[in-house]
Amino acid sequence: MTNKKTRWITIGSIIVSISALFSFTNANDKYFEIAKNLDIFATLFKEVNSFYVDEVEPNKFIKTGIDAMLESLDPYTNYIPEDEIEDYRTITTGQYGGIGAVIGKKNTKTIILMPYENFPAHKAGLKIGDELLEVDGVDLKDKNTNEVSKLLKGAANTEVNVTIKRFGVKDKMVVQLKREKIKVENVPYYGMLNNEVGYIHLTDFTASASKDIKNALQKLKDQGAKKLVFDLRDNPGGLLNEAIAISNIFIQKDKEIVSTKGKVSEWNKVYMSLDAPFDTEMPLVVLTSSRSASASEIVAGVIQDYDRGVLIGQRTFGKGLVQATRPLSYNSQLKITTAKYYIPSGRCIQAIDYSHRKEDGTVSKFADSLRKEFKTGNQRKVYDGGGITPDVELERMMFAPITNSLGEKSLIFDYATIYASEHKSIAPAKEFKISDDEYNKFLEYLKGKDYDYATKVEGNIDDLIKNAKKEKFYDGVKDKIDALKKEIQHDKDKDVIKFKDEIKQVLESDIVSRYYLHKGNIEYSFNHDVDVKEALRLFSNMEEYNKILKGTK
Repeated sequence: MTNKKTRWITIGSIIVSISALFSFTNANDKYFEIAKNLDIFATLFKEVNSFYVDEVEPNKFIKTGIDAMLESLDPYTNYIPEDEIEDYRTITTGQYGGIGAVIGKKNTKTIILMPYENFPAHKAGLKIGDELLEVDGVDLKDKNTNEVSKLLKGAANTEVNVTIKRFGVKDKMVVQLKREKIKVENVPYYGMLNNEVGYIHLTDFTASASKDIKNALQKLKDQGAKKLVFDLRDNPGGLLNEAIAISNIFIQKDKEIVSTKGKVSEWNKVYMSLDAPFDTEMPLVVLTSSRSASASEIVAGVIQDYDRGVLIGQRTFGKGLVQATRPLSYNSQLKITTAKYYIPSGRCIQAIDYSHRKEDGTVSKFADSLRKEFKTGNQRKVYDGGGITPDVELERMMFAPITNSLGEKSLIFDYATIYASEHKSIAPAKEFKISDDEYNKFLEYLKGKDYDYATKVEGNIDDLIKNAKKEKFYDGVKDKIDALKKEIQHDKDKDVIKFKDEIKQVLESDIVSRYYLHKGNIEYSFNHDVDVKEALRLFSNMEEYNKILKGTK
């Protein structure tokens, strides 16, 4: 008997077993529907496998079906096959065996984007801008980022050889590295913004996040910090217990932090602050953005609901869902949404209603008009159904199309690499500026380079022309459209002068990263960060700060 026949006998046995399990149910019973559709699914796969014109790869084919099925629920319910378990553990623990570097594609080349300080790549002298050519003799030319990453990862204390090409160096370089257990930092930076204001940037909620925050806060206090800016911008979240522990750092013991409610009532739970707080008095500003999600929204929401600090920035993402992992056969797992969470005021900040889809399968956000009102401890009004709205809302800086184009085409990145090859050192990150002469050198470098782009307004005019022609109005409005098009048509040579300040900002940031890595990048950003500047302004006017928390402003 062939292996294929054996497989189908096994599948047939499973179907019979499932049918027998649910045979006592009637046709209207939900479990009968489950058994029936499992039978259809298995027989469908059998027919495709037997008669489809090309060979079908079972693992890939079935996973596509599973992914599509789970995608109809929400983006956070995912199937994790055995060969992806390590990547999932990396996300939840922040640990993996590797060289400690962020890699990515730049114009089809695999490039070192950021080595982690004091890990193998950094200690071996790999630099931002180095092109990876081979890993242990494997050519990377046609490999995507995930494939390269898997080649670089491995057990701690094992060796890996990478072949690189560095700007300004004629010959290829072979670098031998010893992999280490890499721990991605939850707190990539903390420091003093001035003599009395400390700053902590939290990027993840992995297993040691609360410990990292406590350590950073204590060191800032030792340096004289009397006020704190706590940056949760772009933090996608992570472990629920770490969100609770971090909230507890600033909130009194025995206070409700978050509650969860789902289908399985036995899993519903109210989580309290169980420990003595670290600090309940220090004036606190929490920075949020539209990409602050999940655990970061719990912390921000708790701070707001207890009037413990002022939130500054943009409305958060609105992910009020809790996931748990369930073991499946063959060492695979299911990450499944099991509940919604509710912060102390009673609100759930989930912004998208995945349970009610439109006929085309799309989902909608909760309209602002449908958001319900809740109250903080000081009776300030807050709302559910759309993330956390900051107490002080600010627009996030948007770059001009010319700046985005220079970035997307890697021209700023590449020039920063050239600059670093020609300058042994630069001023400290907070002080670094490029001169007008240096900017003119950058403009010379751009000559002959392709960085053209279409603005949204130009795109809208093109759509207008298409629709006008389609509806036979074009001849009557052609002259007006042509005049408008000429009026707004961009000139990239003029744009690099017009938007010089912001282009210089991005270029300076990229150059700083070459010398001071991620920490230097953060320090440089303080010169231009509108959220941080607003936090410092508010801390210099504590009367206004207190009025916001009391709801009297």
